[in-house]
Amino acid sequence: MHRFLVRAADAGYVGHVDGGRLLEWIDKAGYDAAARWSGRYCVTAYVGNLHLDRPISVGELVELHAQIVHTGTSSMHILATVYSSDPARGNVIQSAQCLTVFVAVDGDSRPVRVPGFVPDSILELQRNRQARTRIELRRRIESEIAATSYTTAGTAPDATLRFLAAPTDINWGGKVHGGRIMRWIDEAGYVCGSRWSAGPVIASYFGGIRFYAPIHIGQVVEVNARLLYTGPFSLHFGVHVTAMDTDAGAHTLAAHAVAVFVGFGSEGKRAVPAWHPASTEDVALCDHAERLIALRAGAEPFTSGSRPPSDGPPQHVRTAT
Repeated sequence: MHRFLVRAADAGYVGHVDGGRLLEWIDKAGYDAAARWSGRYCVTAYVGNLHLDRPISVGELVELHAQIVHTGTSSMHILATVYSSDPARGNVIQSAQCLTVFVAVDGDSRPVRVPGFVPDSILELQRNRQARTRIELRRRIESEIAATSYTTAGTAPDATLRFLAAPTDINWGGKVHGGRIMRWIDEAGYVCGSRWSAGPVIASYFGGIRFYAPIHIGQVVEVNARLLYTGPFSLHFGVHVTAMDTDAGAHTLAAHAVAVFVGFGSEGKRAVPAWHPASTEDVALCDHAERLIALRAGAEPFTSGSRPPSDGPPQHVRTAT
């Protein structure tokens, strides 16, 4: 478990912890659980279905719990749950939860076998089943994403961030943190969303975050967020992260994500202007976003414990198979 107070530096543009910062925290907690379980260096492969249920404010006490719920040959499926509370009152509330997948690798970045996870409680059995059912759903979502095309024929509003990957961005393996990439995804979505809605927005959902290739120090990074669909309060984006060496012109796809933001005002959610697709590609991507919404609706929520987990023995001290 990771426990800490939210600092002023953790607040985003609307005064609460933004989705990108939360994803960074989740990535670090997930890595800790994966590395301890496998005894290996691990890389983030996938982050899915993160619903930000409640904004987290400066001064609140945050608890992150990352627990193994399923293992494959080299992969570890980790359920990350974020709780927050006013430390003076102690009313602990679940703020967010998502499933992350890490892969254990050797010194040559090749996947290696990890110990098998065997559930030993009713709650772990339920969550293990729910994690396994999401494997097929994830494949369907990935197939849907792979079948779409983003070209210059699209006319939808978009925003592109372009910068060099800095030494401060790297992880323990010398490559850019998965959490840092996810923060860039959040920032690109924020820029595009606030431009279109002419006001502040806040992330409410991230899904289908797939990592394809590592990003190295000094590479040119581009993060593009394109508007796909609008609801009464929500803006749905497809976000692509690419990287290239400064002396080469070929961009390599490093990551992709779907991000949903909502208009945010002094009284909470605010309505956003509707966007209407104009080109054939716009229509296709709008339809794609609606199919993703329908697919996500089929995901069974993970069973919640009766209370936040205690400071019991960590999973990695159990006998793995």
